[in-house]
Amino acid sequence: MSKAKTGNQKKTWKRVNNPLGWLVPGLGVKRWMLIILLGITLLAVGLAFLLLEVYRTAPDTWWLPILSTASLRALSRPVRVLIFGGIGVGLLLLGIWGINRSLLAPYRRSGKPMLDELTDHRRKERGPRIVAIGGGHGLATLLRGLKSHSYNITAVVTVADDGGSSGRIRRAKGIPPPGDIRNCLAALSSDEALMTQLFQYRFTDTSDELNGHPFGNLFISALSEITGSFEEAVVESGKVLAVQGKVIPATLHDVRLVADVQLPHNIGEVRVEGESSIPTFPGDVRRVWLEPNNPAAYPLAIQAILAAELIVVGPGSLFTSILPNLLVPDIAAAIRASRALKIYVCNVATQLGETEGYSCEDHVKVISDHVGTTLFDLVVTNDNFEAQLPPGTDWVKTTPEQELEVPIYRANFADTIQPWRHDSSKLARTLVDLYQERTGPLVE
Repeated sequence: MSKAKTGNQKKTWKRVNNPLGWLVPGLGVKRWMLIILLGITLLAVGLAFLLLEVYRTAPDTWWLPILSTASLRALSRPVRVLIFGGIGVGLLLLGIWGINRSLLAPYRRSGKPMLDELTDHRRKERGPRIVAIGGGHGLATLLRGLKSHSYNITAVVTVADDGGSSGRIRRAKGIPPPGDIRNCLAALSSDEALMTQLFQYRFTDTSDELNGHPFGNLFISALSEITGSFEEAVVESGKVLAVQGKVIPATLHDVRLVADVQLPHNIGEVRVEGESSIPTFPGDVRRVWLEPNNPAAYPLAIQAILAAELIVVGPGSLFTSILPNLLVPDIAAAIRASRALKIYVCNVATQLGETEGYSCEDHVKVISDHVGTTLFDLVVTNDNFEAQLPPGTDWVKTTPEQELEVPIYRANFADTIQPWRHDSSKLARTLVDLYQERTGPLVE
């Protein structure tokens, strides 16, 4: 699909890594070089007039022959112009390179050549406006790959989590659960070193009050009290982690996820409340909904969706990470109204307590049944089934006999170390390629 595109990218990188790479279009450098060159030229013209006046009017002194020799007067004027002009341009470029290297030295951490860093920065600045919707580890995996292609990323994250550290903070502080938002901030961080590790650090073997809490959850909770709002705390946390992009909640309402679960060997259904309880309850999930059932969406989430060029839903737990976002009515309506390319990323493997025995088509059908319509232009799914999966899980495969209105794109997305999860780089590269081509080599 992308051999020609890969070849073009190699040519581009080969072009920017040579000494003339600073002249490659799109770096935002040439305009300032031209202004500097124009200023130096005008200064040189003024100096030339001054020297010419001195040369013509000054008495015959000992330094005039030296000046004549230094100006290469014995050569023709075109040759002298080329010599002095070439030396001047070379010194100008050397000076610009040197001063920029000195000024930017405190901010360069990647170790890459400065030209490569600038080229990569400009490419990401012009990257597509992407909205990724979901929660849990799946959304963080996707964001970790997408940040290599664009700075214009907005993650819309579920706030239905009520278990673990997030649930404890939610009940104690009355704020949305920070766990999934913390994971997304860490995934989008441009420096996943010490600060990000600190943000993800989980206290263990401590007092009951701190045991099990990640530092990032406590940090966001503290910032919520300092700034007076949860959304402002998320923004400030992003600044601390040098996040390129935005992470925003789907809604600021205190919502709970509720499910109807059919018990094994029983025709009756049981109502289960709480996102953390649904996967652990024995039986098949039939339907989920939010209480209150019509929460208002966070306005910035709607703005991002309507302005997006690419909308990606998933990967992630179908009932507890994906649907809680789409069950916010304004979120689903905004996706339907958006003119972006809308892609659903199906999970690599089934999930215990939620999707045992589900095919790719089953995932899409559950979403359509809950939101009342098909939201997507394309479904992306894995086709590599060679690795060994953990007990109780199975590969999510397509079923030809199941009809699906949406075309399906198949490729190898499985991670080599954890094959039940997506490889973030493979997935992000494919999604960006599909966006750039608008229609890839689809297989229905």
